[in-house]
Amino acid sequence: MTRLLLHFADEAEPARRLADSLQLPAAAVDTHRFPDDELRLTLPFTADTQLPDTLVLYRSLDRPNDKLVELLLIARHARQLGIHTLILVAPYLAYMRQDIAFNPGEIVSQTIVGNFLAELFDAVITVDPHLHRISELRQAIPIEQAIALSGAPRLADLIADKLADPVLMGPDAESLQWVETAAQAHGFDYAVCTKERSGDTQVVIQLPDLNVRGRAVVLMDDVASSGRTIAGAAEQLLAAGAASVDVAVTHALFAGDALEVIKAAGVGEIWSTDCIAHPSNAIAMAPIIAEALRPLLPKP
Repeated sequence: MTRLLLHFADEAEPARRLADSLQLPAAAVDTHRFPDDELRLTLPFTADTQLPDTLVLYRSLDRPNDKLVELLLIARHARQLGIHTLILVAPYLAYMRQDIAFNPGEIVSQTIVGNFLAELFDAVITVDPHLHRISELRQAIPIEQAIALSGAPRLADLIADKLADPVLMGPDAESLQWVETAAQAHGFDYAVCTKERSGDTQVVIQLPDLNVRGRAVVLMDDVASSGRTIAGAAEQLLAAGAASVDVAVTHALFAGDALEVIKAAGVGEIWSTDCIAHPSNAIAMAPIIAEALRPLLPKP
């Protein structure tokens, strides 16, 4: 049985780390963008060559709109060629936060994008998807092999190597699941802030009842996007006497001026996994993803 991991040039490093972990051959998709922004994709095989029986597509779905079109084109073409098994490794999974209609007329993107992926792929593996009102990824992506992993234990190991007796702090209630998992792995103290949001970048943070004076605090979450929540929490922690405030996140989106805002708030180190390629990447997720992917692959 032949197997191949397919990736794009901008994610070559994490994709090849995963391929090496599984001893999979890897190849890149050639991409051309026309002046009107249409995409032309060229795969490293044709109907006249030996096709892989199982194709693993590595594509993290940050800045997802073009990438969802890429998935559609590749998956449909692969099926037309007769490739039997298609597996998507999307370390970051987009459109999961909109799981209900918060206002009349809003489209619930989670189930629509989830069903789209279920129609294209036989299995989907992701890391720390932004799920809050459902307990399993397969409720959003209705296939048996919808697998959600976590970067929290890997980040916890890094924090333990960097700091002695830190406090892990979640910037809002939604972060509790990641903070608690990381804290329990090493016996760290932990708590979460409360947050009131009035817009994409307007947030009010309230610290929990926990004495952080003189302590090293690590703000931990699944994703950092605008940076305002983390910045607001960091400012208050430092004002409350924290000796230092660092940040550990699974997904380093850091849109716009997010990094500048976070640094201006007094944050020291910023650590992230390589689920999204970013200069802050400090943890490779290939070993964890490989462990989940291996049982899905036929023996060569």
